[in-house]
Amino acid sequence: QVQLVESGGGLVQAGESLRLSCTASGNIVSVNAMGWYRQLPGKQRELVALAITGGSPNYADSVKGRFTISRDNAKNTVELQMNGLKPEDTAVYYCNAHLTPVSPFGRVSSIYWGQGTQVTVSS
Repeated sequence: QVQLVESGGGLVQAGESLRLSCTASGNIVSVNAMGWYRQLPGKQRELVALAITGGSPNYADSVKGRFTISRDNAKNTVELQMNGLKPEDTAVYYCNAHLTPVSPFGRVSSIYWGQGTQVTVSS
């Protein structure tokens, strides 16, 4: 059973920094991508940053230059360093992974989500 466990959310003031971490655990064959999404109440979940294995990271325009995504492929972890936080960054942040778990049915990749961590930025 694959699980994504997040940590690092909290309450900060505008201009401050936070670092989110996520670890994928379980019997995993390979990881194609790991990233972060966020969701405000009543809004659709939106991509924040995505790190594709063997590729360059992708960022939402609203976070470019402020957020940095990094992965440790050996540990199946992804982190999001968030600098210069703004009140509009306030949301629940979700870790996301596109990976292939060990399965008796063969190599079938799936999308997995963490439980979400609240980030609140006060003005």
